[in-house]
Amino acid sequence: MKNKIGITVLFICISVMVKGQNDSDRKYWADLAYKISAPVLENMSKGELSKNMQLELSPTWDGRDKRVSYMEAFGRLIDGIAPWLALPDDNTTEGRQRKQLREWALASYVHAVNPDSPDYLLWRNEGQPLVDAAYIASSFLRAPQQLWEPLDSLTKQRYIAEFQQLRRIDPPYTNWFLFSATIESFLLSIDANPDIFRIHTAIRKVDEWYVGDGWYSDGESFAFDYYNSYVIQPMYVLVLKTLANKKLRMRDRAADFPQKQYEIALKRMQRFGMILERFISPEGSFPVFGRSSTYRLAVFQPISLLVWKENLPEELSEGQVRAALTAVMKRMFAQQGNFNEKGFLQLGFAGHQTGLADWYSNNGSMYITSEVFLPLGLPANHSFWTSPAQNWTQKKAWSGEEFPKDHAVKY
Repeated sequence: MKNKIGITVLFICISVMVKGQNDSDRKYWADLAYKISAPVLENMSKGELSKNMQLELSPTWDGRDKRVSYMEAFGRLIDGIAPWLALPDDNTTEGRQRKQLREWALASYVHAVNPDSPDYLLWRNEGQPLVDAAYIASSFLRAPQQLWEPLDSLTKQRYIAEFQQLRRIDPPYTNWFLFSATIESFLLSIDANPDIFRIHTAIRKVDEWYVGDGWYSDGESFAFDYYNSYVIQPMYVLVLKTLANKKLRMRDRAADFPQKQYEIALKRMQRFGMILERFISPEGSFPVFGRSSTYRLAVFQPISLLVWKENLPEELSEGQVRAALTAVMKRMFAQQGNFNEKGFLQLGFAGHQTGLADWYSNNGSMYITSEVFLPLGLPANHSFWTSPAQNWTQKKAWSGEEFPKDHAVKY
């Protein structure tokens, strides 16, 4: 009897310890997401982002209108936290943070398209607005009931007009095709006269650019960088899923093409997610290569998207993915210099490293790191958050544990 009691007590203690660790993981994610988001959304909700955000431009800045920085900060940030803001309110500390951010976000959406607001974004100058308008459109697709539907009719009309006038921009023969397609997919979702040609063209070209084993080239030439993470994989599946949901076929393809192609693209992203997980070292670092390395944790957008949509491949457990991503976050944001004195992100990768910035980068660009927070869109009692933490692949490999062999796939 004593042995049974002892075993029961031990089991309870272990369960409490595991639950505490898991709760701590989510709290860390939520607190970090709030820390990154609050300076942008609180200021913009009052029409004061352009007044109070300290801009930092790349040392090799190309001379474009620096006001693109505000659109980049808002668009990229809101896309990553949209699923989290879509959760229902509750009385927890996290719930209060989330509610506050949602209220600020809804007010910020209004300022973004109000020509009389100091924070009216740079919709009608330069070519860069096409990029960050796509992230705003994506946020509406990710949380339509919480972020699009509550907006007043005038604000909605303004967004439709701003999205449609972006057709003035001829996207280069690269991942930019997906920015146009994402915007038009949102317009399709609300039956607002979308340009179907832009959607179909992006789908055809991205599929042509698939090079195998989960990777796409960025246009006709392959570049070894993380643009599969930042843009190509997430926006491609988003566009395909929107088309499939609307049951809109392509004239030269079978009637079920959008859904079938979505399923293929999802399998490719699952493979890419496996590769990303294997990039994470036992110490929580990952290899830095290619342009836009200052986008920080946006590298893991595909795997975060797979988690949020409950589409992780069977080779990856929720516990190992959560543990791996948490380790990377803690390693990166324990470094001093990621934020300036007012709490805005600075140029850099792990800290303040201005020399890493590309000619098109500013500190507004840095907010794409929020794409890693997509799993916060799962409730706290979801198995992703409650599963015991597990060693990820490289940690197993370098600890002498058994770990799965890797092999290429063909889709």
